[in-house]
Amino acid sequence: MEQILENLYKQHYGDDCVSTVKLQGSGSNRHYYRLTGPAGSVIGVVGPSVDENKTFIYLAKHFKEKGLPVPEVYLVNEEYTHYIQEDLGSVALFDAIKDGREKGGEYTSDHIELLKRTIAKLPSMQIVGAEGLDWDKCYPLPSMGRASIQFDLNYFKYDFLKFTGVEFHEFKLEMDFHALADDLLADAENTFLYRDFQARNVMLKDGEDPMFIDFQGGRRGPIYYDVASFLWQASAHYSSALREYLIQIYLSEFRKFKDVDEKKFYKNLNLWVLFRLLQVLGAYGFRGLFERKKHFIDSIAPALQNLENLLDTNDFPYPYLISVLRQVIALESFDLGDGTRIQLREPKPLTKSKPYASKFDNKGPLKVRVFSFSFWKGIPADESGNGGGYVFDVRCTHNPGRYAEYKHQTGLDKPVKDFLEKDGEITVYLRSVYKLADNHVERYIKRGFTSLMFCFGCTGGQHRSVYAAQHLAEHISKKYGVEVELVHREQGITQHFEPHQVKKTEEILQMNARQLPQGLSTIDL
Repeated sequence: MEQILENLYKQHYGDDCVSTVKLQGSGSNRHYYRLTGPAGSVIGVVGPSVDENKTFIYLAKHFKEKGLPVPEVYLVNEEYTHYIQEDLGSVALFDAIKDGREKGGEYTSDHIELLKRTIAKLPSMQIVGAEGLDWDKCYPLPSMGRASIQFDLNYFKYDFLKFTGVEFHEFKLEMDFHALADDLLADAENTFLYRDFQARNVMLKDGEDPMFIDFQGGRRGPIYYDVASFLWQASAHYSSALREYLIQIYLSEFRKFKDVDEKKFYKNLNLWVLFRLLQVLGAYGFRGLFERKKHFIDSIAPALQNLENLLDTNDFPYPYLISVLRQVIALESFDLGDGTRIQLREPKPLTKSKPYASKFDNKGPLKVRVFSFSFWKGIPADESGNGGGYVFDVRCTHNPGRYAEYKHQTGLDKPVKDFLEKDGEITVYLRSVYKLADNHVERYIKRGFTSLMFCFGCTGGQHRSVYAAQHLAEHISKKYGVEVELVHREQGITQHFEPHQVKKTEEILQMNARQLPQGLSTIDL
């Protein structure tokens, strides 16, 4: 087989290949080689499935003509069993972010930049890639339909769920599977579904430019599947904040092609995340519980954690399915029936309840710290030892950062403040925050607690979070006279409000009965 590839090399370049090195195999049955000669290097591919090879070659040519980031196929033999393509190097995104993944999701700014650049290219693959594409040439199916969905759901049922020993009513579960399939297929568009969009299939040409490979399983289908595959990969340990940041990058690029209703997008995305997690558990069940491959067994626990997080933050209209999944998530381990026990998580230690007491009681005086920050750079750490306080997400409010005139300003600049106050969303938001903060500050003063923390996060930590943090800090300082430290983390700004006219406990008790004024101006307050 190597000789055929070397002949293709010579036919393409006119020079002999001087080195042929077999590359480490992937999960497929294709074989890859790096062929090097005076004209340069190429990747040689030997694939036993002619239909699959024809699909990849057709898609690669189609995408290349559209200017999309895929390797060029140079030459193919007559039998379509061997071909040579552009060499994209040896660094996959999966390898480039290895350190962050192995540290449980502690990704550096360089890692995040690579993830950002990768997901920013996905919309063009999905939309531009679909233009003029002959779906009948996709392999093995032209589109993502009910048969594919039901197959994967049954994959989960028979190759994972039955292994766990959780009892379930097969008919009731099947009814919820049908309902889920109906919802998944309700928003089908004429877009390209990559199907295997993951970090292993992204090559970093020249160390930084993301290029896509292994798209031969693609077909017509919904955009949400690829986003779910990329961001909810079990072993990646992406934080919810990082996922949200990358989703916003994706949507920003998607809007260059089509309008998008974010509420509808998130609703559909969550359905596909649920489906994708069930599909993944089915694969882990087969490769791990049936074939007993340790890597896949070890991947079950993080996949279940992803599933638990999803169910805790969403209400899905499939009551029986969700009840079964909750039983699976609750398992600490299960027996495969031959004496092999699969441990899913460490047993939680039993603790005895103790009378309520706090080491912070009656210490005083109270110091309040207020932060603005960017979610994708992480929530500010609490270094007080107290652990008390709040994290507010102000991304639900209108973002000045979407407009060119405010991009180089912050929530401290008058044009941005005017924009936010005229729009009004953030002022309504802060009224509720003020009520919550007042109750907490008053209670902490009364109890003699020493530290309280309020954090406001938005996408970049520049506009909305800065505005909100500044107003709350000024409000607490003026109303209660306690010491306040204000940190606009992403702007490198720290402001200190000295304690003054600290209210006595009796005054605080009287304040509890008062109603917060409706305005937000610290002058009015």
